[in-house]
Amino acid sequence: MNCRTNSAVLFFVVLILPLMSPPLITAGDQINVVESEAGFYYTIQKGDTLWDLSQQFNNSPWLWPELWEENDQISNPHWIFPGERIRLYRKSGAQAMTKTEPSQPVGVVPVPAPASAKNVSAAPYFVYSSIDSVGFIRKPPVSSLGTIFEVQGRKVLISEGDMVYIRPAGISAQGALIPGSRHTVFKYMKPTDEPHATETIGTQHYILGIVEITKKEPDMVIAKVLKSFRTIRVDDQLMPFSPRHSNIELKPSVPGIEGKIITSEEHTKLIGDYMLAFIDKGRADNIDVGQQYSIYNSQKMVLENNQINSKALPPVDFGTFVVLHTEETTSTVIITITSKHISPGERFRTPIQ
Repeated sequence: MNCRTNSAVLFFVVLILPLMSPPLITAGDQINVVESEAGFYYTIQKGDTLWDLSQQFNNSPWLWPELWEENDQISNPHWIFPGERIRLYRKSGAQAMTKTEPSQPVGVVPVPAPASAKNVSAAPYFVYSSIDSVGFIRKPPVSSLGTIFEVQGRKVLISEGDMVYIRPAGISAQGALIPGSRHTVFKYMKPTDEPHATETIGTQHYILGIVEITKKEPDMVIAKVLKSFRTIRVDDQLMPFSPRHSNIELKPSVPGIEGKIITSEEHTKLIGDYMLAFIDKGRADNIDVGQQYSIYNSQKMVLENNQINSKALPPVDFGTFVVLHTEETTSTVIITITSKHISPGERFRTPIQ
C-alpha cells in the first residue's frame, strides 16, 4: 500500500470514527445501559379476538396482523387465551389519540362503563420494568443517609455482589442504616448547564443501584450491592429505598397543561423513543403517574419575501410521553413514541382532541 493510499485510509478512519462514537454524557461518567421492558400492555379477557382488540385500540380491525406481529408468543392468531398478557401494537398511541375524550387517558381507548372487576383487569396499562432505576429532580434535595467510602478489594467500579463500606451521615441516619434494610444508591447532579440551575430547577438525583445493610459497626455499616443499574463508585450517596410498581395505571391528563422538557435523564442532546426525561411540571400542577401528554412544536409563518411573520403557525404534535414519577414542581417521563428526535426545551401540552 503506497503513501497516498495510507493517507486516504487514515483520513477515512479519522472522519468516520467520531460519527460512530456514542454521545458524551455531561455527567462526566461512564454509564451502564438500563435494560428495561417498556410498553403498553393488555390482559386478554374471555371472548377477545385480535380483530376486536385491533378495532378497540387502533380504530381498525384490519391492523390485527400488526398486533399479532408485536406478540411473538402467539403461535396461532385465532387462539388467544384469557389471562394472557399481550403488548399493544406500537402505533396505538398515535392512532387512538384523536379518538379519546379529553377526560380519558391518551393513547388508549377507554374500556366501556360501568366499571367492574372485569373492566378494571381489562384496562390497558403501561409497563416499565426498571422503575426502581428512575431518577428525579427535587428542590430541596433528598438528605443523604450516608456515603460509600470503600469497597472490598478496593475496586474502582462497584457492581452487583460487591461489599461496600458506608459512613453514616449522622446520628439520625444510623437509626435508618440497620441490618436487613435496603437503600438506594444515587449521586447528586446539576440538571442543566444553565447558571443557578440547581437553585431554580432543583437537584437531579441519578439512581445507581440498591444495597442491603448486612452489618453495623460503631462508626460505619457494611452493605451488599443487590442491584447495579449504573456504575457505582466511592463517594456515592444513600437514601431510603421505596419500591415502585412497574405496572402503571393510565390516568386522565390534566386539561390545559403547557410545559417544557428540561433535559434527558442521561443529559443527551437528542431524546428518542423509550428514553427518560424531566419536565417542569409536577404535583403542584396536578401531574400524576400514568398521565400522557403530547410533545409539539410551532414555527413562525414565512412570507413570500422570506421575512418571518410574528404570527405562529398552528402547533404540530410529534410525540407522546407517559409520566413515571412526580415531584412537587418536576416529573420524570418516558418518551413512548416520537416521529423525530426531541431536544431539551421542547414544549408539551394536554392532548388536543
